[in-house]
Amino acid sequence: MFGTIKNKRITLLGWTFKKDTTDTRETPSNDVARGLLSDGAKVVVYDPRAPADVICRDVAAPVYHWDRPHAGSPSVSANTLNMWDEFSTYDYQRIFSSMTKPAFVFDGRNILDHKALRAIGFIVYGLGRPLDPYLTEHMEGSRF
Repeated sequence: MFGTIKNKRITLLGWTFKKDTTDTRETPSNDVARGLLSDGAKVVVYDPRAPADVICRDVAAPVYHWDRPHAGSPSVSANTLNMWDEFSTYDYQRIFSSMTKPAFVFDGRNILDHKALRAIGFIVYGLGRPLDPYLTEHMEGSRF
């Protein structure tokens, strides 16, 4: 995120450990959120079924529970952490318009159309996929 995530708003899409459940036990989202919070990020969470109080209890820290994903969020990054079907149907052009730039998508489940997201203007990381061309161009000589 170009140096630091301190004071940057990071949106996590998905809190439950898998889609179509309310079960948050051992969810990887908890570890991601704790790591981001410990680095000073402002964490925003959306999950279709996980209540805000459960999310805050799980992470043992206050996080902002975002309940209108289609409206966008002034974040620098959107991160898919589970495979809720609705995540692939969002209006990412609208979301991109509301985000801080450069805007990142970290697709932890590779459920999104990376080519379409790049065409909108996102810098896209897909778990286990090659780096976004934008990043490889800007990494030369850096310790990334």
